[in-house]
Amino acid sequence: MREIVFDTETTGLDPRSGDRLVEIGCIEMVNRVPTGSVFHRYFNPERDMPAEAEAVHGLSIAFLSDKPKFAADAQAFLDFIGDSPMVAHNAGFDFGFINNELELCGLEPVSRDRMVDTVAIARRKHPGAKLSLDALCSRYGIDRSHRTKHGALLDAELLAQLYVELQGGRQIGLELAAEASLGRQGTMTEQVVAVTSTVTRVFRSPRPHSASVEEQARHGEFMAGFSDPIWSR
Repeated sequence: MREIVFDTETTGLDPRSGDRLVEIGCIEMVNRVPTGSVFHRYFNPERDMPAEAEAVHGLSIAFLSDKPKFAADAQAFLDFIGDSPMVAHNAGFDFGFINNELELCGLEPVSRDRMVDTVAIARRKHPGAKLSLDALCSRYGIDRSHRTKHGALLDAELLAQLYVELQGGRQIGLELAAEASLGRQGTMTEQVVAVTSTVTRVFRSPRPHSASVEEQARHGEFMAGFSDPIWSR
């Protein structure tokens, strides 16, 4: 199954108030394994950058001024994501900005039916726990020491690891390894037949498990020492 894990950086919190998308990072995963294929772009937001937003991601207007507008890469973005499910942390926020940009370009928004929200998944698994990306990475032992500021591609890479952990972690790797093993050695039935056909079973006499007459007598004496036992009522 193909999925896209992604993150965005913006000028603020609300596209309806004029905030714009300034960075997007997408990672392709197939069967929950990154393929190495990514989509990463910076965009000129055509407006100022509030100091509060710049403090979060470190992207200044001076840096973004020579970057393309979203419209220039909109079709490349749509081609990359295709019709795959899209995984994001607090996905409603990211979908809101992406769809706002697409609508400004006169393009159809991405259906929210494709949205996979890791915050919602984490909330079900860890009710009452902190659900930030940092907190969840710490919970699952995901190294984020190189994350000094938010960055769309960096955060998408961390989220891809977190998403795998939230879906079962290393168990997925074991399943893939088993599939690969089957591909090399034949079907599971063939492997079982091959193994059982080479096993020589050694007959062992059954061991006695019932109590001896002497043991039963000692038990009777022990039980007789109880005064008005509940099991006799």
